[in-house]
Amino acid sequence: MHYLPELVTLLTVLLMFGTMYAVGRARAKYGIEAPAISGHPAFERAYRVQMNTLESAVMFLPVLLLAGHFGFELWAGLAGLVWIVGRVWYALAYLKDASKRGPGYMIAIVAWGALVVMAGIGIVRAMMVS
Repeated sequence: MHYLPELVTLLTVLLMFGTMYAVGRARAKYGIEAPAISGHPAFERAYRVQMNTLESAVMFLPVLLLAGHFGFELWAGLAGLVWIVGRVWYALAYLKDASKRGPGYMIAIVAWGALVVMAGIGIVRAMMVS
């Protein structure tokens, strides 16, 4: 379990690849030529899933790794797995119907918040020891 945050990092990269793949498939299926980012609603949903996942990962990965670095390897990894589940739920729901993305989003944001708290506690502890 010591390397659980690193495994979650790899899973996050695979999730980002999956969203990229979904956009490519949607481009081909609906005839959306690059650099266009609008056209068929299903393509636009796939594109938003990809962009939202990238935006979220930028905030997620640093706190995941900070929380793991400062002694919360197991808890950070578990919160990271919850974040992955939430983001996959979010993505699949959004691809079908944008109005159904809320529960997955909430799961992921709560997991992210837990990681922010862990990272903050770890940093404060480290500063107090120094």
